[in-house]
Amino acid sequence: MFVLLSVARKVVARCGLRTGALAAALGLAACGPVITSGGGGGASGPVQVALLVPSGSGESSDELLAQNLENAARLAISDLNGVKVDLRVYSTGATPEAAASTATQAVNDGARIILGPVFAQAANAAGAAVAGRGVNVLSFSNNADIAGRNVFILGPTFRNTADRLVRYAVSQGKTSIAVLHDQTPAGAAGFKAIEAAIAANGATLATEASYPFSQQGVIAAVPGIATSIKSSGAQAVFFTSDTAGALPLVTQLMSENGIDPAMIQYIGLTRWDIPATTLALPGVQHGWFAEPDPGTNQQFATRYTAAYGTGPLPIAGLAYDGIAAIGALVQAGQGDLSAGALTQPSGFVGVNGIFRLMPDGTDQRGLAIAQIVNNQVNVIDPAPRSFGGPGS
Repeated sequence: MFVLLSVARKVVARCGLRTGALAAALGLAACGPVITSGGGGGASGPVQVALLVPSGSGESSDELLAQNLENAARLAISDLNGVKVDLRVYSTGATPEAAASTATQAVNDGARIILGPVFAQAANAAGAAVAGRGVNVLSFSNNADIAGRNVFILGPTFRNTADRLVRYAVSQGKTSIAVLHDQTPAGAAGFKAIEAAIAANGATLATEASYPFSQQGVIAAVPGIATSIKSSGAQAVFFTSDTAGALPLVTQLMSENGIDPAMIQYIGLTRWDIPATTLALPGVQHGWFAEPDPGTNQQFATRYTAAYGTGPLPIAGLAYDGIAAIGALVQAGQGDLSAGALTQPSGFVGVNGIFRLMPDGTDQRGLAIAQIVNNQVNVIDPAPRSFGGPGS
């Protein structure tokens, strides 16, 4: 049986706790990788933060996304320990030009930092619009191409995910890795990230293969790809495709063509547990993928659901993380929101685990390694609780 490919618009790869309890559990106001910087005490007045959300575009999905981001940001503010944040929410509309105008207005209104926008072009335009004003932009995008100058990305990047997975694979003796990607911009970017991670972690690229992004293209390409992988001696196969695209069909056909995931390790660059129905696919059994710290992530989801009556979208946690970082900086460094403060190597703790912002505008996130066994997700290597050092 063939699985039809579908193309979905993706935004980044979303209790019984009292207010403040989640913050304590995450260590937002005390120990762990929370930034400390110059003199003690917090800022004397509220810190004005502009939240740029994709409402006003005319798309119902963007309205839902905008509401999730605002909800998560307000939840984070309620968990800050003595830090006052004046959150002002702005709609970015449907164009980068609108996002740029909105960012300018937010700074004119007194914003000291911008949280958002979501989409890469909007974030790039917003950053450029306020670059000369000394205001940094913490975007929800995961597109590393827009990072730099005053734009930082909070979304999980291909390179960060690939590096975590390849490093773990090498630790398990899987040093010869094949890469299989679709012939799309995202597939090419995914391959580039995996290739760099292989080189950086002492592994070997056994072979690279790609397929047209269509059902017939996959069906025609996989037999030859499987033969190439078997002859390469690869110990693992890294897939760039996601569950809304070619992954179900590719993994099914790979297994049918003699690439047994119980013998040659399957590794996914994207989340293989979203949607949960993916876990029942025969082709993904035994596969590895990376995910945010499930402990802190579940606490957030439970708390969000209790507060708003429905579960958060996966991207919503990024809004919480952004407020958590701003709050930690304000509390520890008298409101220093400069690039130097944002990029201190100890990083922050958020609902997705530890993370830090890098001088080039990208981010690093502490991810757990999960494996699918008998249609269930098992964490086989927990997310780290702190960073080992600069750039590690």
